[in-house]
Amino acid sequence: MNRINLKLQENKKILSIYFSAGYPNLNDTVKIIQDLEKNGVDMIEIGLPFSDPLADGPTIQESSTQALYNGMTTQVLFDQLIDIRKTVSIPLVIMGYYNPMLQFGMENFCQKCAEIGIDGLIIPDLPVDVYADEYKATFEKYGLKNIFLITPQTSDARIHFIDSVSDGFIYMVSSASVTGSQSGFGSIQEDYFKRIADMNLKNPQIIGFGISNRETFNQATQFAKGAIIGSAFIKNLTERGVESIEEFVTGIR
Repeated sequence: MNRINLKLQENKKILSIYFSAGYPNLNDTVKIIQDLEKNGVDMIEIGLPFSDPLADGPTIQESSTQALYNGMTTQVLFDQLIDIRKTVSIPLVIMGYYNPMLQFGMENFCQKCAEIGIDGLIIPDLPVDVYADEYKATFEKYGLKNIFLITPQTSDARIHFIDSVSDGFIYMVSSASVTGSQSGFGSIQEDYFKRIADMNLKNPQIIGFGISNRETFNQATQFAKGAIIGSAFIKNLTERGVESIEEFVTGIR
C-alpha cells in the first residue's frame, strides 16, 4: 500500500510541512527532509521551484526564486533524492506546476518519482478532467497518488468528481487567496470546513493555506484529518536557518 494511504489510516492528526527544494541553500533539501521526519512531521511536500507559481504567496515565491537562482532544477532534485529512502520513511509528495513536468515528460517524471520513492504529486494547474482523461493510468502504473485542491468556491459536483478520481487525500484550500496571506480562521472558513466534512467524502481532507502555528493547526484539524504548513515554515528557515527545525515543529504540537 502507498505510504500516504498507510499514514492516513493512523489514529492521529497529520502534520504536513511544505518547503521549496534548494532553499535556503541548494544542498539543504535532504537535511531538511531528514530533520522534519526526525522531529515528528508526518508527511512532507517538496516544492519543485517554478518561475510562475500561480497559487503561491510572496514568501513561497521568494524561496522558489532563490532556489532557482541557487541552481535547482527538476533533474537536480531527482539527483538529490536518489537515496532518500535509505534514511526517510514518511510519505513524500512533490508539489509543482504542470509546465516543468511536461517539459521533463510526464511519464519520465512519474517513473523517476517511483524509482526514488515519491508517493504522490500535487499539480495545482493540472485540471482534474485532463488528469482523468490523459494521466490517471500513468500515475497508477507508477503507484503515485495525485492530490487535487478544492477551495470554498469549488462546486459540490466538482468536489464529488475530484473525490471519485482520487485515492489519497484532498487538499482543502482554506480560502480563495494565495499561500501565506492569512492569520487564523473566521466563521466563514469554519462553515466551509464543516460543509466539506458533512459531505462524507471517501478521501480524507488535509487543510492548507493559513496554517502557521499550534492554534491554527488545532483549529483546522477539528474538521479535517490534518493540516499543511508552508509559508510559516519557510519564514522560519529564512530567519533562523535549518538548525531551528526542531523548535519549529515542537511549537506546532
